[in-house]
Amino acid sequence: MADNVASLFRSTVAHSPSMAALTRESDGAGPVDFCIPCNPYFPTPAMFEDMAGRLRDIITYYPSSADTITAELCSLLRLPPQCVAMGNGSTELITWIDHLLVRESLAVPVPTFGRWTDQPMETGKRVDMFPLQEAGGFALDLAQYSEFIRARGTRVAVICNPNNPDGGFLHKHAIVQFMDAMADLDLVVIDESFLEFADAENEPSVVQEAMLRPNVIVLRSLGKNFGLHGIRFGYLVANPALAGRIRSMLPKWNLNSFAEHVVFMLKEHGAEYAQSLHQVRRDRMDMSGQLSSLPGLTVYPSQGNFLFVRLPVGAEGTVVRDRMLTEHRILVRECGNKIGSSSRFLRLVVRPQVDVRRLVSGLEQVLYGASRRGTAVPEQATGTGYSSGTAAVDRLVSQTNGAGMRGLAAQATGAGAPGLAAAPSVGTGMPLPAAASAPAVGAGGGMPVPAAASVVAGVPGVPQPVAQPAPQFVPQPAPQLVPQEIPQPVPQPVPPPVPQQVPAPVPQPAQPLAPVAQTPIPAAAAYPAQAPPPTGLTPPGVPARGGLTAAQVRGTDGLSTAPATGWPGPQAAWPNAAGMGRTG
Repeated sequence: MADNVASLFRSTVAHSPSMAALTRESDGAGPVDFCIPCNPYFPTPAMFEDMAGRLRDIITYYPSSADTITAELCSLLRLPPQCVAMGNGSTELITWIDHLLVRESLAVPVPTFGRWTDQPMETGKRVDMFPLQEAGGFALDLAQYSEFIRARGTRVAVICNPNNPDGGFLHKHAIVQFMDAMADLDLVVIDESFLEFADAENEPSVVQEAMLRPNVIVLRSLGKNFGLHGIRFGYLVANPALAGRIRSMLPKWNLNSFAEHVVFMLKEHGAEYAQSLHQVRRDRMDMSGQLSSLPGLTVYPSQGNFLFVRLPVGAEGTVVRDRMLTEHRILVRECGNKIGSSSRFLRLVVRPQVDVRRLVSGLEQVLYGASRRGTAVPEQATGTGYSSGTAAVDRLVSQTNGAGMRGLAAQATGAGAPGLAAAPSVGTGMPLPAAASAPAVGAGGGMPVPAAASVVAGVPGVPQPVAQPAPQFVPQPAPQLVPQEIPQPVPQPVPPPVPQQVPAPVPQPAQPLAPVAQTPIPAAAAYPAQAPPPTGLTPPGVPARGGLTAAQVRGTDGLSTAPATGWPGPQAAWPNAAGMGRTG
């Protein structure tokens, strides 16, 4: 395996090779998996034996329809079936959310689950990335995030709770207030894929609140919680109109027979499932303590079934990852491909104590050598080596400064250059509405129409194109906004020329519906008095007030390390968001 480890990571489209690929490479014995965040205690050995005994029937025949499987799951979770849509993993549901409900822009804190940045970028949407600060332990400040969304004019907001890869947690009351404050957006998504492993609050899920709101979707995982990533199943909860819209687009048999078998056997194993979650939480505390004892290693607070760690100075993640795999047969998740992270960080899945002792022993040898008198891992030279993961998305970000596929296409036709913003060409990207202002949310619910899509006449802080190679973005504070003229794209022979748009009056920020950020952001505090603020959409790759482009987020550094402290809260309490095992 040592000779082929580099090619294994280079050839995969994911962040790491599959366990099947690693097993084939090592003659039938895979490594200990600290990479994929999966429940190691569920299903129980008896449940696996039951599935093995019925394997022939499970894989021979068609499953029931998704409606039948969904109805059984809803009976277990005590949710109305009309508010639930089941998918072939959360990735399928994220894909349909993007295609059906994300019109032109999406905001997401970074680092986070890669599909929330990659998927909308691949379909030409603007992704507004809100950087989580290492100095604050990667905690998400909802008030600052709300201001960022308003400043950017984003139409869809995403929160992962707990967040992946750092495990940061937000309490239920704060998320409900955020949902109310963002009631005028097209959509708010709360990704609760890892919430079953949290113990900071007894009932942390917002699924009940989501069903009452016209623009909220809650995403839940089954594969992660039930320890069955290979089955690929998950679900979302929303009001009947939103859930029904997603459900109507899913294939008739998007759920397989294994998923059906597991869903129908869960009602007999609720106690074992609850015990597995309890054990994962205990193991998380023990594993955090053992890792924190390693010199120079920082362990961040987590409410997921994984821990986010920063390697000591001088250690580079890809080197550590490769040596752990080849020398100790341990697979770890190096996070250099995650926007907002770097190769100094690893995400380590919570596993039983016997595996953790093996992990700690391997890290000691790789990081410090046998004597612990200095790091055994040199810093990787700039411009050499490789990094795992979504190379196509990395290329999009670096070459188009966050403009996505649309920006890459513009470069191929000579219509734009990396790092320079340009108005969208006619006929490209998502269709834009002609309304001059966002209408109020109707009393009857439904999805609000996005705000005006006028072209910005001046772009603050962006140099004009010249007949020389485009300058590269470097990390720097958001520039002062001084409107400048930017050339309009060359008209095509068939479409008529794009007329100049007259800046419209500044819309006042929407008043929140709950006591979060009660005071709106005054326009005078963010813009020079002598120049009115630009209106309409911010072109891809252009910083707004307080915002960073993808390239700037990727280059953010210089932040101090947060202390390795545990998460406060009752250790004995654990949530039951899925509705299993409730006694009352």
